[in-house]
Amino acid sequence: MPLINVIPGEKVPVAPMNLRLPAWRIPGWLLVFWWLLRGVVRLSVLAVRYWWLTAPTMAALWIWARFGWPVLVGVVLAVAGLCLGWWRWHPASWLRFGWFPVVARWRRLWVYRRGWASVMATCGLATAFAGDRYVPQLLAVRCDRFGDRVTVRMLPGQIPDDWGQAAERLAYAFRLREGRAKSTGRPDRVVLHFVRRDPLASTVKPLPVPVVPDLDGLPLGRREDGDLYRLRLAGSHVLIAGATNSGKGSVIWSLIRSLAGGVRSGLVELWAFDPKGGMELAAGVPLFARFAYDDPDSMAGVLEEAVKRMRQRAAQLRGVTRQHVPTVDEPLIVLVVDELAALTAYLTDRKVRDRIKEALGLLLSQGRAVGVHVVAALQDPRKDVLPFRDLFPTRIALRLTEPEQVDMVLGDGARNRGAVCDRIPESSPGVGYVALDGVREPVRVRFSYLSDTDIRDLGRDYRRLDDTDTGREVAA
Repeated sequence: MPLINVIPGEKVPVAPMNLRLPAWRIPGWLLVFWWLLRGVVRLSVLAVRYWWLTAPTMAALWIWARFGWPVLVGVVLAVAGLCLGWWRWHPASWLRFGWFPVVARWRRLWVYRRGWASVMATCGLATAFAGDRYVPQLLAVRCDRFGDRVTVRMLPGQIPDDWGQAAERLAYAFRLREGRAKSTGRPDRVVLHFVRRDPLASTVKPLPVPVVPDLDGLPLGRREDGDLYRLRLAGSHVLIAGATNSGKGSVIWSLIRSLAGGVRSGLVELWAFDPKGGMELAAGVPLFARFAYDDPDSMAGVLEEAVKRMRQRAAQLRGVTRQHVPTVDEPLIVLVVDELAALTAYLTDRKVRDRIKEALGLLLSQGRAVGVHVVAALQDPRKDVLPFRDLFPTRIALRLTEPEQVDMVLGDGARNRGAVCDRIPESSPGVGYVALDGVREPVRVRFSYLSDTDIRDLGRDYRRLDDTDTGREVAA
């Protein structure tokens, strides 16, 4: 028999083997019995799987057959009364343990399970092998007042990024507003977050000012799950990027408000830089230990002074501790820079621009451990505009004009993981996505909005107790 090479070193015959399968004669009654048995087993499995439907149905049928329909109506009214009383007495526990579990089971059956296989195939998440089709397994559905969290067991060879790229198509397939994919602690699972109602549609009011700011969790706004969003400033720098009227001021003033208690007690010093002539930050002058605006040369001088303070503090802490702890004598220094690109890219004076870049590079690379932090905002996140953007561990992306800018700010693949900053509507200023150092998925947040009156009241109520207008240094 002739042979042919298929894989080097392996020989297989060319002609197929002639095999004749044996024929078995099965009686018709045996086939009927087998079909009935298989049907009973499948019905039993479905009855156990959907016990939350079959158990109440069987109980209602038994009560009706044993006691009649008046007793059945009475039982239904009694259960409805108990649920209503639970809802009136403690609505939070009723929603968590009573209502949302029922909604989740119903949506799993009616919304997701019904068309799961076809949606997986059309979105490119199903596969075929050896003539068989394989579909990712739907494990669980959890609901809250804003959306659904669907847990899925991925097929071998899939990663969460595959689901992140298909999340938007999945949301439209299930007739929902928005979808994102997040990894879990188990490598074979992914959680799909579908939004039914936007929790960030309304403006967030100014949050209470903490007496002592918690640098590990400064309250700045609300997350999409309704919880309070807290930003970790300790050991971090913050970059804020967004188009015009995207709400960068909301982020800056929310951060300043959360630090105002420390400003009044002397634990925090705010150094403000406003290249737009002070239009954005001038209302908070009573809060600032340094306020530089209009003149780039003076701004470069204040930055160089911050570098000097940083080096002096590093010399004091050398061999004592590796992390600065704010005190009244050695407060935390926070440099707030509005429109950073005006200092790093748009200056015509090359010498001043180089001084500013050198000072910012030193502060970003060496300032975190000694308690000198930079909070910077800009509109254009390109590398030639901000060459040291990778030195910001915490990055916030508000509404952006182009999809490519999302990955520039939040890192490669951030948009595929759900940070669709280019689709944030102009009617929602202050809405953005936050990328934390070491956290894979961006977090959607709406920052609190402070009006001009709120800012003036903040400056009046939380100015340093030992400070006066005549004693404040203003660099102009």
